Amino acid sequence: METLKQEALSAIAKLPDSADIDEIMYRLYVIDKVRKGGEAIKRGEYVTVDDLNREIESGNLV
Repeated sequence: METLKQEALSAIAKLPDSADIDEIMYRLYVIDKVRKGGEAIKRGEYVTVDDLNREIESGNLV
């Protein structure tokens, strides 16, 4: 598994030379959110689709 730094550098390297700071920051933001989401899933912190559908139907959204 790549380190966060390696993943960030790889993502930036794949951007076109014309990429501006907003594009670079957005790419890093997405990497951060995906990593944090994966960690949350490993900790069991997630809602199943069925549970979410029940919440929507009951109107008890948090």
